[in-house]
Amino acid sequence: MIAQLPTIYYPESDGKPMADNTKQFRWILVIEQNLDWLYAQDSEVFVAGDLFWYPVEGRSNIVTAPDILVVFGRPKGDRGSYKQWEEENVAPQVVFEILSPSNSKTEMDKKLLFYDRYGVMEYYIYDPDRDQLEGWLRGENGSLESIAEMHAWVSPRLGIRFDQSEEELKIYCPDGTPFHSYNEVNILLKEERQRVETEQQRAEFEKQRAEFEKQRADEMEALLNQYRAQFGDLNPS
Repeated sequence: MIAQLPTIYYPESDGKPMADNTKQFRWILVIEQNLDWLYAQDSEVFVAGDLFWYPVEGRSNIVTAPDILVVFGRPKGDRGSYKQWEEENVAPQVVFEILSPSNSKTEMDKKLLFYDRYGVMEYYIYDPDRDQLEGWLRGENGSLESIAEMHAWVSPRLGIRFDQSEEELKIYCPDGTPFHSYNEVNILLKEERQRVETEQQRAEFEKQRAEFEKQRADEMEALLNQYRAQFGDLNPS
């Protein structure tokens, strides 16, 4: 009789909140949502926030949950966790962490080692309280290496640009469009709808004016023809 191997349970939550404060939560949402929009038309780019990542089958104790992860070459769709062996062994290529006051240096050092060991190509940490941005890129030696200058840095894989010239970090899409919050997108959509409505109203007004002028011209032509029929040509040659 073949003994059955014990079933390994891979938790999908640790019971902790996604973020410790509103500032951290806002930045997680802004980056995750904008990356999701950036790759909305690419079915083979998976973007997620606060999702458990298990890189090794059978080792449920080897796990972390990046604030944002991006995986190229894996389909979009809902997942309870990212089990790498079920994803053709494709590791997340880009991860982000947004710091809160509760994050210790030891904790973040362990995360850097984890991402280095399990194949992340680009790793970014942003501290919104100090407006500090750090980044690591996998180098020719096969390890994650610190990026010396982050201002105006362009992510090789994502194409997004980081701008630290203002009081708060700005991130720009490859086409130069800035990352927006959900509320900012709503405002922009409302402004766009109002602009379209105004253009439609202007177009309708121009259409009505053109119709009125054509009607008036037709009436003048009819009146002229009536005079001609009654009095003849007023300008004989």
